[in-house]
Amino acid sequence: MSLNARLEPVLYLFAGLFGVAGVALAALAAHGGGEANLAASASAMCLAHAPALLALALATAKLKTAWLAGLLMTVGTLLFAGDLMTLRFTGAGLFPYAAPTGGWAMMLGWLAVAAGAVLRERR
Repeated sequence: MSLNARLEPVLYLFAGLFGVAGVALAALAAHGGGEANLAASASAMCLAHAPALLALALATAKLKTAWLAGLLMTVGTLLFAGDLMTLRFTGAGLFPYAAPTGGWAMMLGWLAVAAGAVLRERR
């Protein structure tokens, strides 16, 4: 079984979790007071990557790099949004440079999607 096939259910899982988290964080940003910008930024990343992960799960049969892109986007979103929410609620982030590390991971995930266009199977 390929890495794509093994990771497909995980991509669906995180697509759903990021979708619900994105909506909840948007509500927090709108109604929660405090540092609304942190919740809004975390919401934006969750809502941007939820449909991307869904698309990657649907494309596992055609996109060789779906597993890598999905893994990078998932870890990146967790780090980025998790760091912002930890900062919002505790006043301290996860660890130094967690959000930028997550941002880089998300960008590398998108580059993995682009690389999948080049690494297609020859017919």
